[in-house]
Amino acid sequence: MPKIAPFEKYAEKYERWFEKNRWVYEAELRAVKAMVPPGGRGMEIGLGTGRFAEPLGVKNGVEPSKRMREIAQKRGIGALDGVAEKLPFEDSRFDFVLMVTTVCFVDDIIKTLKEAHRVLSDGGFLIIGFVDRNSKMGKIYLELQKENVFYKEATFFSVDELAECINHTGFTDLTFNQTVFGTLAETAQEEPVKAGYGEGSFVVVRARK
Repeated sequence: MPKIAPFEKYAEKYERWFEKNRWVYEAELRAVKAMVPPGGRGMEIGLGTGRFAEPLGVKNGVEPSKRMREIAQKRGIGALDGVAEKLPFEDSRFDFVLMVTTVCFVDDIIKTLKEAHRVLSDGGFLIIGFVDRNSKMGKIYLELQKENVFYKEATFFSVDELAECINHTGFTDLTFNQTVFGTLAETAQEEPVKAGYGEGSFVVVRARK
């Protein structure tokens, strides 16, 4: 079952996070944007309120939370009710598939990645942004997991764990970038985006079908 209860109940709290943590959000957005191919048709799995889809020009996506979906629709996104493991799209429809802080909430990561692979055109890209479990923020999130309304039921991945899953589902040519090098409280100015992983808490991986 999709973990939608906290997102239904705390949609406004979710939205305020992006305003409160502006510098983190902007850094994450830049890191993801750097991996998105120019042009082409994309969709986002678990698009939330559209905080990434809208500025990236992604017009399609799925979101199981009705409340979040309604906010995304107000941002002009074609947000459909759906889950990551069973996407309501035909084969080979998109040039890229985006997932941002979604992998920790899916029920089955392998089914999710196989579905992303299915709806991608040949040569299309899967782009996943997530908090590395082994990073500074990842460790803090794990310590405070039981107290966080959104992350209570989340399953955090390390970069190596997620990369293994991606490789296992038919993707190739993995590339990485990273950003957010301090805690949320420490991030009070523009953060750089660097290649690779192992330093930044927010990591983006891009893989090719």
